[in-house]
Amino acid sequence: MNKNVTKRFQYITKQMNYSGALLVREGKQPSIKLSSGYRNRSEELPNEVNTRFGIASGCKLFTAIAICQLIQLGKLSFHDDIQDYLDIELPWTNGITVHHLLTHTSGVPDYFDEEVMGDFEELWEENPMYQFRQLCDFIPLFQQQPMKMQPGERFHYNNTGYILLGLIVEKVTGTSFTQYIEEHIFKKAHMYHSGYFSFDSLPSQTALGYIDEPDGTWRTNMYSLPIRGGADGGAFITVDDMERLWDALMNYELLNADYTKKLLTPHVHENENSFYGYGIWIEKSRESIRKYHLMGYDPGVNFHSAYYPDNAITFVACSNTSNGSFHLMKELENNLRLKQLH
Repeated sequence: MNKNVTKRFQYITKQMNYSGALLVREGKQPSIKLSSGYRNRSEELPNEVNTRFGIASGCKLFTAIAICQLIQLGKLSFHDDIQDYLDIELPWTNGITVHHLLTHTSGVPDYFDEEVMGDFEELWEENPMYQFRQLCDFIPLFQQQPMKMQPGERFHYNNTGYILLGLIVEKVTGTSFTQYIEEHIFKKAHMYHSGYFSFDSLPSQTALGYIDEPDGTWRTNMYSLPIRGGADGGAFITVDDMERLWDALMNYELLNADYTKKLLTPHVHENENSFYGYGIWIEKSRESIRKYHLMGYDPGVNFHSAYYPDNAITFVACSNTSNGSFHLMKELENNLRLKQLH
């Protein structure tokens, strides 16, 4: 990364009116770090590189790592039937494995089905968001719903599947899901500024999420999401902490080499060059891996992070609005393509 790349990102974030933080690192070179916009618009408090941002579904990777850690320890297996680990009555658990849940191929009913609902906020019209503090609080949203498809039939992105994985973590470990993640992933990766924070008790340096309306007004996302995140999304991180997560994962500090490879294997084909591993998107170019990719979209949250193995490039973009981070990632990839042409 050179000064021209930094200037290009500075120009683009200004042109986009980007609200968030960005980190790019190539190999062992110093990271590019930028921030813009406000973490609190009312008080005009600026976003900084150490601001904590929500990452929505970007933290499904944490859930997948937790499951792989427990499998590495011999406490369960990828092919175990999930009904062996759940104490709740679900009419459709027979034949569904841990692997099915990890790869979004379980067919279980999704409490937020993106093929049916276009806006996450629709859920909270009848279900008060302030009541959703633990994984078990989500169970009534899907418990009596019919299966979406047969297990293993095809890929269909599914939030319920990751709630169930979180419940399995709680059953196997005897601790809360968030406590397990903070102890066995955040601490191991030195992610000391990250956590599953409640909207009604956010720590300092945490960005409020903003929803911009067509008429130019805005509101926070406080009433648009569960009050506390869990196994399918909702953690808060800093860009530095996300970089540490990639480092810890790729250097086998969270899982041994064999289980890291299993996590990063393209298990199911989503479309074209896009595949899914365990909690992570994977883009292939012919037979090689072009990038490992995380993304998160919620009202007032936009997150993209990627690791490009050929270049040893780590990319993290967190926004406290509903868009913008994807465009920054594409700008990086356009820059990489130009370098390859010369």
